[in-house]
Amino acid sequence: MRLVVDLNACQGYAQCAFLAPDVFTLHGEESLVHNPRAEADQRERLARAVAACPVQAITADGLDGPAGRPAAGAPEASDAR
Repeated sequence: MRLVVDLNACQGYAQCAFLAPDVFTLHGEESLVHNPRAEADQRERLARAVAACPVQAITADGLDGPAGRPAAGAPEASDAR
């Protein structure tokens, strides 16, 4: 699974580090360190981290939806009522 983080877009909210600590780590207060080749057993945690990023700075090949985003028709946080 290939992971890409747009470090220019990342704002350091650290939701990814909370949800997938084996893949993402904050170094200091704002510098994100990540493993670009996450293991397959991290798939569920990584999918949650991708979905939780408030600025959508994370994409991952090999998750359910295109570009690592939730599959079409899946509810997104903004769709919750």
